[in-house]
Amino acid sequence: MTEQDYDGPILEIDQLSISFFTRLREIPAVMDFSVTVQPGEAVGLVGESGCGKSTVALGVMQDLGKNGRVVGGSIKFKGQDLGQMSMEELRNIRGSEIAMIYQEPMASLNPAMKIGKQLMEVPMIHQNMSQSDAYDRALQVVTDVKLPDPKRILNSYPHQLSGGQQQRIVIAMALMSEPSLLILDEPTTALDVTVEAAVVELVKDLGKKYGTSMLFISHNLGLVLETCDRICVMYSGEAVETGSIEDVFDKMQHPYTQALFRSIPLPGADKNARPLVAIPGNFPLPHERPNGCNFGPRCDYFEAGRCDEDTRIRMAPVEGDDRHASRCLKFNEIDWAAPLALAQTKTKGEIGEVVLSMKNLKKYYEVAANAMFGGGETKVVKANETLSFEARESETLAIVGESGCGKSTFAKVLMGLETATEGTITMNGKDIQDVPIESRDTKTIADVQMVFQNPFDTLNPSMTVGRQIIRALEIFKIGNTEAERRQRMLELLDLVKLPREFADRMPRQLSGGQKQRVGIARAFAGDARIVVADEPVSALDVSVQAAVTDLLMEIQREHKTTLLFISHDLSIVRYLSDRVMVMYLGHVVELGTTDQVFSPPYHPYTEALLSAVPIADTSIQKKHIVLEGDIPSAMNPPPGCPFQTRCGWKSQVPNGLCDKEVPPVRQLAEGHQVKCHLSDEKLAEMEPVIKIAAE
Repeated sequence: MTEQDYDGPILEIDQLSISFFTRLREIPAVMDFSVTVQPGEAVGLVGESGCGKSTVALGVMQDLGKNGRVVGGSIKFKGQDLGQMSMEELRNIRGSEIAMIYQEPMASLNPAMKIGKQLMEVPMIHQNMSQSDAYDRALQVVTDVKLPDPKRILNSYPHQLSGGQQQRIVIAMALMSEPSLLILDEPTTALDVTVEAAVVELVKDLGKKYGTSMLFISHNLGLVLETCDRICVMYSGEAVETGSIEDVFDKMQHPYTQALFRSIPLPGADKNARPLVAIPGNFPLPHERPNGCNFGPRCDYFEAGRCDEDTRIRMAPVEGDDRHASRCLKFNEIDWAAPLALAQTKTKGEIGEVVLSMKNLKKYYEVAANAMFGGGETKVVKANETLSFEARESETLAIVGESGCGKSTFAKVLMGLETATEGTITMNGKDIQDVPIESRDTKTIADVQMVFQNPFDTLNPSMTVGRQIIRALEIFKIGNTEAERRQRMLELLDLVKLPREFADRMPRQLSGGQKQRVGIARAFAGDARIVVADEPVSALDVSVQAAVTDLLMEIQREHKTTLLFISHDLSIVRYLSDRVMVMYLGHVVELGTTDQVFSPPYHPYTEALLSAVPIADTSIQKKHIVLEGDIPSAMNPPPGCPFQTRCGWKSQVPNGLCDKEVPPVRQLAEGHQVKCHLSDEKLAEMEPVIKIAAE
């Protein structure tokens, strides 16, 4: 049989076990794992960090390093066992038949080589293609991945492209030799939600065009729903549930799948009436897995003497569904439709006085027009344009927008890391816009604190957790003696729900979610009145996200803190915030209560943002809007309305007004403003982006 005649599964992983060997012990990373990918099918692999998703992908690529080994089972590609192949045979398959797209695009690109040359290498090496044919092919693929001005892109270096463009190039590179199987390892985590929507759309279209089968690794259930036909849920090295998207999302048959869904905010969930339910306990380390069911110690349905017997639990088929299976002894006995036992309903703190007020804040930077050699003329980067808003005690104000819209610049000015170009920031009755952090008094510094996106970069690796919190207390002059400060530090650990013994641990001994809690404890050390949370959960797993967002809400209720929540994840924003401010290219384009911003009429940019958010719910219907083009540079913004180069409603405004004038700020209703030229009649025609389908 020739390869062309082969019509079985493209990828067949059967009872695969992979271990890593250290000097001390064998660490089983993946156990008894099976999954099948049929021709043209997209299979999503989901689970938290450390569950073995990427190890499976590296197993398929036969790239486990010198410590990793397949210790059981097999991986077959088009019927041939990859484990039995010679290095030569593997080299011929990798990159041409099986291609992989990694999470970080720059890891796959050579910074010293032009894009065109990097793309042309693939068919020249794998298919002995001539240089001119390879160039034509590269041009074709760059056009396919919808990059503007393909010839200029082929002549650019990687650093001259944005993150979204780099990721498209990596996808183009993977498609150069038309592989039969494409493995995508979290390909969109580093991208903005609108760029992510475009990349996902692209991957789906190209999958159809080239007939490629896909293994899509992600921890975002909404993304898997939008891109895949089937799903495999992993926990601690094992597949715990597999099936079609509809079966697993609507008729889940494993407690872990159910727990995952309970920890993500779905449209319409109210943070006070229906708090997210975090999964209790922690993920087991590979060499400390429990007997019997791995999920047992964290499971609501655990039964001692049955779920924790020494024998390993096998996958069992679910009757009546399409290749649906669950690794649970009790899935037939559990009432999956039972309503969720409600966690205690929280009451929202009363929203109080205005704590912070900004009026016409502008922040401009001057940069050399020729950045490499300096000197010569300078250009002005308008990072923030006339920002005006107020934030009140106990209120959560979300600030959303894509990278480069000025969210973090505004946070830096507020923190005193930068000073304002124009306008005022008033806090506690004092103007602070011109006072840099080194000139601020201790009280002002303690009052405005920040929780950062990446918990790994904000802790000192050579200082214990307790010492880092005590250090903050010393700076804020809290406590008169070391003993008082130590006591306050232990209370702060209680506040963020970390065991007190963590005070003596080093940061490297903590997981990402635990490090983020230490960051929150440090931010609240001086009883902060305003906390700026800059993407505080985007680097965390969904189940940990639920715990950290809940923690922020609880502390806010107790301490009446004002929370400025910077994020591009609109599902969390909807769940958390009282008011939302949407920013684009330094401008506030919409501001209102959460309900006002999430229902029409919208600013056209808000509409596109809402459409881009992946939602893990099969009953949701979304209006489909994909923004064309990339965000313009703040060094060279377009004339007129900042959004006009990507706006789908522009043709509805007469006289080319969008190209000529920055729109005025208009009040649509009490507390709801937009910056848009659309007439009231046109705004009234807008339909909701997110609809819940009728049963």
